Amino acid sequence: MIAIRPPVGLLMLYGLLSLAAVGLGAWVCAVSGVPTGSWLRNVVVWPVGLLLAAGLAAFARERIAWLLLCGVGLLGVSLAGVPQEGVRRWLDLGPLHINVAFVVLPLAIVALAWTGGRWWSWAVAFAGQAVLVAQPDASQATAFGAALIVLAVRAPASRPARIGLILLAGGLSAVSWLRPDPLAPVPEVEEIVGMASAVSPILAGLAVLLITATALTPAVTARNTPARPAGLALSAYMLIAAAITVFGAFPMPLLGIGMSPILGFWLGVGLLAARLRSASIPASGS
Repeated sequence: MIAIRPPVGLLMLYGLLSLAAVGLGAWVCAVSGVPTGSWLRNVVVWPVGLLLAAGLAAFARERIAWLLLCGVGLLGVSLAGVPQEGVRRWLDLGPLHINVAFVVLPLAIVALAWTGGRWWSWAVAFAGQAVLVAQPDASQATAFGAALIVLAVRAPASRPARIGLILLAGGLSAVSWLRPDPLAPVPEVEEIVGMASAVSPILAGLAVLLITATALTPAVTARNTPARPAGLALSAYMLIAAAITVFGAFPMPLLGIGMSPILGFWLGVGLLAARLRSASIPASGS
């Protein structure tokens, strides 16, 4: 029997499940009359994300703190972007409208876990969550907060310090829901499961099953490895980002139209694969 290394297994399993989710969402949009140019972008960006994830998995090394710093820095730059009804979550790159949080947070989560939870990395992470509150984006602030709580529970710190980290992450998440968010939902972005249900309730059930299985892949693949905290935190982020669409007009990742979560999830998975690869390499001289 051929043994599949954890990094390869992660990329393969996540790739199959995420492709099925993206394909299902695109098909629902197509049969529902959404313009081809809208849903086709999801299909096009998926292989781009795969290539970037493969590159990260192959070449990323332990000194990845710069990814956390750059990710939070870009998140801060989004506050200078063009607002939509007072909400600042996006940066424009030519014709592309990028939701910065969806792109950088998966990377930031794995990078934070990989740094071992040093005090400065926690400070940078909480600065990022504060930016999400300021945007405002309750969905991403809460999903990121959930990931931070997972990492805080497993942090190599004293119990009072861990409790403090948990309270801060939970507090910022709660504050994000107090900020007004006037944006109206776009059906093919935030309500794609409802659109699938209109086509067939079975299709909606399949959509929920796919996004759940896809989100759980990092945690399942990284179990029983040194990368387990990173896998658990990344899965927590993905699950909350998807589940929270029930409570407001927030984008449904992978299924709904939106290139940013497809790209960002791939980047997080790629860096997690690099962490798995690093953990499987024997120390020199051993």
